[in-house]
Amino acid sequence: MVRRNCGPVRKTIHTDRGRLLASMVREARETKGVTMRELADRLGRPHTVISKIESGERRVDLVELEAICDALGISLIEFVRRFRKS
Repeated sequence: MVRRNCGPVRKTIHTDRGRLLASMVREARETKGVTMRELADRLGRPHTVISKIESGERRVDLVELEAICDALGISLIEFVRRFRKS
């Protein structure tokens, strides 16, 4: 497989959709009245992981998003529906 030089590949965390996902994670957490540290504790992760996800420094995969939704007591399906409508 030959990759043609098409210029730099833009990381998805730096796209409008990536920023939207990060802001939706933050909004969901704040709506539930949960701090970054509390969410991190529920996930068994360092609080810096949550900070990086919400600031767009770190991408979140589907498995992590499911765990975040579960930890916040929200439906992954509804979260994704809201994301798709935005």
